Amino acid sequence: MIEKFIKNEQYNFIKNQVALIKDSYKKNSDPSVIRAVKELANAKIFELFPSVTGEQSEMLDLSKKRTDHEFDQYLKELAHYLLPFPQQTEQQIKKMFPKAKKLKVPDLSRVNHEQVTYLSWTNISTNKKYIIYELNEKMVGIECKYALLNKDNICSFCNRFGKVAFISTITKTKKAKNPDYYKAIGNYICFDSSECNGKITSVDYLTVFLKDSLGETC
Repeated sequence: MIEKFIKNEQYNFIKNQVALIKDSYKKNSDPSVIRAVKELANAKIFELFPSVTGEQSEMLDLSKKRTDHEFDQYLKELAHYLLPFPQQTEQQIKKMFPKAKKLKVPDLSRVNHEQVTYLSWTNISTNKKYIIYELNEKMVGIECKYALLNKDNICSFCNRFGKVAFISTITKTKKAKNPDYYKAIGNYICFDSSECNGKITSVDYLTVFLKDSLGETC
């Protein structure tokens, strides 16, 4: 039996590659162009999984797919192997934010963990946004202030254009000459984290932001 091995952001990346191939077919592109697009997409997908087994490799290979139905079935089958976001209890989450005495945790039973790269929610009354992610095999959380913008912009996490909020957090980093140094870190990210999780294809910037926020070295 094949174990689950695909993360949400990897699945989103694969969906984007499939969309590019389907678009090439719809535009009636030259067969050589379609072949090149498909080969490049296949190569990019396999780059995401450097240690796949033979069965996983066969499952990921889309080189023989031709029709929309075949590509849709391909994605449908891969969806069965999505790795769920590590489930946390309300108590575990509250321990990540010891200074937030009256932390309101979202209804975790309504979270589709297989479609989550990072867990996030907002507290409108305090203008706070909370982010949880598995960093270096450890669950970490940061608390941010947020300000919703009137104009759409690019999200730093999923790199898509849409409704964003400016979030900022303060991290205490150790400095030899100034041990009490505080640094504010800010970014534009999707206000709706479910939309962001549905579009994010890489965690590179997310991990850098969290490491900076937590005062860790990359």
